[in-house]
Amino acid sequence: MKEFHHAHNIHVGQVVLNVSDLQHSLKFYTEVIGLRVLEEEARRASLTADGQAPLLVLEQPENVSKKQGRTTGLYHFALLVPSRRELADVFRHLLEVKWPLQGAADHFVSEAIYLADPDGNGIEIYSDRPAATWKWENGEVLMATEPLDYQHLLSEEAKEWSGMSEQTIIGHIHLHVAEWPETEKFYCDGLGFEIVCRYGQQALFVSTARYHHHIGLNTWNGLGAPAPAPESVGLRYFTLIMPSVEKRTAVVQRLQSLGFPVTELDGRVVVEDPSGTAIHLLTYGEKVV
Repeated sequence: MKEFHHAHNIHVGQVVLNVSDLQHSLKFYTEVIGLRVLEEEARRASLTADGQAPLLVLEQPENVSKKQGRTTGLYHFALLVPSRRELADVFRHLLEVKWPLQGAADHFVSEAIYLADPDGNGIEIYSDRPAATWKWENGEVLMATEPLDYQHLLSEEAKEWSGMSEQTIIGHIHLHVAEWPETEKFYCDGLGFEIVCRYGQQALFVSTARYHHHIGLNTWNGLGAPAPAPESVGLRYFTLIMPSVEKRTAVVQRLQSLGFPVTELDGRVVVEDPSGTAIHLLTYGEKVV
């Protein structure tokens, strides 16, 4: 649903992961997930769906350590495919290559498949239902986790697998966080997202333009969970795409007025959420580095 991920809305652009073995991870993301290598260096590679825009960047730090449990950071990143038929193609392919799935769900607003990469980084692959069918109550979108109807999904017309659709984008990212008050202040008052769904005191979903969520946040690893070590396997940072330089400047000023530090790294605007997750604020045309 590109209308929720275009130049007028703040949304996730790219995800940058630390991995333990770059070549092993590249094999997974190209052969199992179906992305394509855009650029490759000794310890770093970017992957794309359309051959132009990087969606995922993999880095193998010199002193990489294993993925740490019960920390903040990545729960999963989500690849949004353009149609239910494309989701069915992905599902058939995953069954054929026998990669283990962690689950699948009907969320009312979308249908999703869940798995993990060789390092345990969580991945969701999903397709949205038409926005006109989403139900809203008291300003919140109705989402749930119901069993996916596998048979109905597989009834979609099949085509030969040739990799992930070129129209695939990062639909959202879901993060473990350590607490709520400062987290809500950072993402809503600072970055400018709106709350679209709460799951009690344990999960929160935020978006722009009334998408069902661009970012999910949860405390399922525990209140007060520590941030992972910088060189450990997992999320290194993700990018948020801003509509304009002026919009980014306004966001930066709001964050600073709320007491959240904003820094520059190699000419990039960088912030950290209250749980230690790094976010690079880009505008259209800026390259992920």
